[in-house]
Amino acid sequence: MLFHQKIKQILNNSIASIHSDIDSFVVNPGKDMSRVKKISADTVISFLISQGASSTKCEILDFFQLSEEAPSASAMTQRRSQLKPEAFEAVFHAFNSSARDLKPSDNNSQYRFLAADGSSISFFSFPRYAADEYFSTQGNSARGWYGMHINAFFDLHTKTYTDAVIQSFHKHDEFAAFCKIVDRHEILPNTKNIYIGDRGFCSYNNMAHVIETGQFFLFRTKDIGKKGLIGKFDIPDTNEFDISVRVSLVRSNRSSISIREGTYRRFIGKDVSFDFIPYGSKDVYELEFRILRFPISDSAYECVVTNLPAHEFPASRIRETYNDRWGIETSFRKLKYTIGLTSYHSYKPEHIKQEIWAKMIAYNATELLINQCVIETDNKNKYMYSLNFTVAAHICRIYLRLLTEVDSIDVMILISRELIPIRNDRQYPRPTIAHFRKPKYMIYRVA
Repeated sequence: MLFHQKIKQILNNSIASIHSDIDSFVVNPGKDMSRVKKISADTVISFLISQGASSTKCEILDFFQLSEEAPSASAMTQRRSQLKPEAFEAVFHAFNSSARDLKPSDNNSQYRFLAADGSSISFFSFPRYAADEYFSTQGNSARGWYGMHINAFFDLHTKTYTDAVIQSFHKHDEFAAFCKIVDRHEILPNTKNIYIGDRGFCSYNNMAHVIETGQFFLFRTKDIGKKGLIGKFDIPDTNEFDISVRVSLVRSNRSSISIREGTYRRFIGKDVSFDFIPYGSKDVYELEFRILRFPISDSAYECVVTNLPAHEFPASRIRETYNDRWGIETSFRKLKYTIGLTSYHSYKPEHIKQEIWAKMIAYNATELLINQCVIETDNKNKYMYSLNFTVAAHICRIYLRLLTEVDSIDVMILISRELIPIRNDRQYPRPTIAHFRKPKYMIYRVA
């Protein structure tokens, strides 16, 4: 069986596993999805995974191959309302678990590099559909807008999402989401996870959660001289350094609490989350980690904290490892604007969550297929080439549809033909202020 056929089989089996236990994933167990109809649960899930940016009716016609028996947009909406977002989350995890053996392995590494980051999305809705926790009255829109926050973990080697937590706009908490994912994240045999995060993830609570699971962290922190986690340590009077520190965390200012000699005492207040010592307790929690500072340009430096061993991860490798974290940033761009996460087909938050999980499944499937394609280029070419992700995503979207025959398309050959030059000399400065992007109106969709 060819690789793309295996991917489709794994996806269909993952969807079928949910259909076999449908009462666990419907709004009204024993009633919803209980009768055999034109639109079954696996049809709804497959439809949303392969859905593009057109209107719902156009997408239905494409999915059912312009059949006269294609259901109406209203019927599709009613059926998807019976499914919980957890159904799509379960398909996401089942697909990742089954596809793991098909992913390219790195036999030379005992570590799994996982980047953590968050991204906000906006959508149109009305008070009768969405609760206040999704609504924002910020100045980005005259009438306000509705939003969610996606907290995701991303495998930097396979370029696929491994887990995510979706939160409403007003209740989003990246610290809490990070801890939740770390506590439940899969740890492969004979492999250690390295969780990599930017300054928004640097906290003692996040460090402790990673340490308690026996894994490693690498967080960027504010530079020396600024108010931040490393602001009150004894830092060497040099531009570059790599030091180890031991910290004793306490949640009470009682003088009777003693700490070991040679450790820094740090008090964690009532308003700061720390899940391993209750506030007011006399307990002490010890942490040991490294603080590194290294140059990223002729005039700029970066500070990171990590518990990675120094003999395996010197400053040069730490710098390269953290630099690789940028992969999750580019993945969000592809997820939103290539896979189509910004083009929603509902006003209801539960439906938006369904589409988020569905698009992440489509993204992972596309990346898995791209990873297996072989690029044949001529050494005389001016540029190195990579596969065109946009075209690959379109091919995968059509191929992964439930009604598309498994052997009807040679996906790997089609993807391998679509190449784009890699122009490393094209670099643009990152905007200092995040640009708000209004969601796309449902009446302004391409045919």
